[in-house]
Amino acid sequence: MTPPPVDRPRIEAAVAEILAAIGEDGTREGLLSTPRRVAEAYAEFFAGLEVDAAELVRSSAVASDPEKLGELVVVRGIALRSVCEHHLLPFVGQAHVAYVPGERIVGLGTVPRVVDALASRPQLQERLGEEIADAFVEGLSPTGVLVVLEAVHGCVTTRGPRQVDSSTITVASRGALAEPAARAEAIALITAGDGRG
Repeated sequence: MTPPPVDRPRIEAAVAEILAAIGEDGTREGLLSTPRRVAEAYAEFFAGLEVDAAELVRSSAVASDPEKLGELVVVRGIALRSVCEHHLLPFVGQAHVAYVPGERIVGLGTVPRVVDALASRPQLQERLGEEIADAFVEGLSPTGVLVVLEAVHGCVTTRGPRQVDSSTITVASRGALAEPAARAEAIALITAGDGRG
């Protein structure tokens, strides 16, 4: 079931209430357009709620001769922006997706579209990587999938411990790329040339 589109007027009313609740004057010049701006931002941040990521993969997949596909496809350095579901604060970073082709491949532009669709909803980084891997398994049936996410979380950098230099890395793997040697090889390709490898 597809959720309804973001209800912008309802978000605007909620933001106006939040401004009043923190003791601000929502009618002052600097805040007059804030509820509308937040509603527009939320419509963008949460647009992925209406997207079936596995279908994005499935509809982009094309059959190919397995003998001519190569051993591994890696798309690294995909810009990642999401919103943590615990505090509704952003987390930003990079996603790296690798897969071992089965009988089909996807257009390379599909990989960032899948990442963006799944990131554009209230998320946890740990779950996001798993969902990206599952979308490729369901939509493509590859021999293996590996998803590495590295992100900086607003809830860690701007509140509580305020650890501005910390980042979080998560790994999700399926099939052949869940095997330690193959996973290590794929991770080495992802980190090659970035000072981590």
